[in-house]
Amino acid sequence: MRVAAERRTSGHPGVGRVLVVIPTYNEADNVRRTVAGVREAAPAVDVLVADDNSPDGTGAIADALARSDPHVHVLHRQGKEGLGAAYLAGFAWARERGYDAVVEMDADGSHAPQDLPALLAAARDADVVIGSRWTRGARVLNWPLRRLLLSRCGNLYARLALGMPVSDATGGYRVYRSTALDAIDLDSVRSQGYAFQVELSRLAHRAGVRIVEVPITFAEREHGDSKMSPLIVAEALWRITSWGLRDRAAAGRGRPDELARWP
Repeated sequence: MRVAAERRTSGHPGVGRVLVVIPTYNEADNVRRTVAGVREAAPAVDVLVADDNSPDGTGAIADALARSDPHVHVLHRQGKEGLGAAYLAGFAWARERGYDAVVEMDADGSHAPQDLPALLAAARDADVVIGSRWTRGARVLNWPLRRLLLSRCGNLYARLALGMPVSDATGGYRVYRSTALDAIDLDSVRSQGYAFQVELSRLAHRAGVRIVEVPITFAEREHGDSKMSPLIVAEALWRITSWGLRDRAAAGRGRPDELARWP
């Protein structure tokens, strides 16, 4: 009972109880290292591994981690449903248990746990914090030119099409305060991959919450296979274009209820 009471009252200074949600699918080579890195960099936070029934045993590894550390939890999902669905399930899990903030973090090692304290520090005065690859002070390591161009051009297109003052709308290393999640219509979200991150950026911007970007060091994964595919890129391009056209049409009709904060 004493341990349970301490966990209810503990949290990250200035932010409160924090849950780091790490979606996994076939990340057996990475999940131990990633969870250990989070626990070392930010000992006061909890971790939720949301595993999509990985055939390589990632879920079993996460269960073993949870048995040895009360700050680690596992959400077993029925199958591979995609990044967006995993994060939405993680958000719901956190909100049901009264967490004050939720962190999105990849399992593949591309998001450095050492950057987490800086993101949480920024969350003291912001509703949404984006760990940005494309703001001053950020570094991207070991990406081929093709990936660099794809990300830079995709983010520029999202910024221009949607009118958001965000340099890395596709970035997946983020902190959401619970109040920001309450302000976003999460039930309307249907996107996956890059598009999911862009959609949440758009909804947060339209909700009027304060978004800040913090530079991070982003590195290409060393183990396992990337989940990036042409289909994910195509979905992001199609959805961003659709949202942009819809927003401009709403602005032309003078419907501020449909288009909040159009610049």
